[in-house]
Amino acid sequence: MDHATDDLLPGPLGGLDDAEGDLLPDQPGHRLARGVARFLMSMNHAPLLEFVPVPGLRVDVISITPQGEIWIVECKSCRADFVGDRKWQGYLEFCDRFFWATDCDFPVELLPDDSGLMVADPYGAELVRTAPLVKLPAARRSRLLRDVARVAACRLIRRNDPGAAPAIL
Repeated sequence: MDHATDDLLPGPLGGLDDAEGDLLPDQPGHRLARGVARFLMSMNHAPLLEFVPVPGLRVDVISITPQGEIWIVECKSCRADFVGDRKWQGYLEFCDRFFWATDCDFPVELLPDDSGLMVADPYGAELVRTAPLVKLPAARRSRLLRDVARVAACRLIRRNDPGAAPAIL
């Protein structure tokens, strides 16, 4: 994950373009989420960014593994981001495994030991510690899988046809 930042240029949408014209998100947490999603896809997962399992909660990354497990990855870009987050424990009831994703400079000793850990940058991530498996109840898993599929499908349609429907998901 050693990627030079010297070759980043201002992008047309306020993000940064790397030398290959790849648009990077402005916010550090979104950059981490991008790298996490790339890593998860390399493991044959189906990740979805910024998913709302219930009103009032928004997870950075939710991912369905090839085995059907549901992982949540919460991206933290700095100490203040972690300390100010009062909602993360609410995410635990919506996943089989819970992970943190940080950059290489984050003080990981702040993070709970009973969760997984990934170190990420905009281009990928590395799994440092696997999260323990806590199986979801079947009814909740079924609802989550349905909701993730619906949100992903609606986002894809709206990306290809912004006028197709209002953004209800």
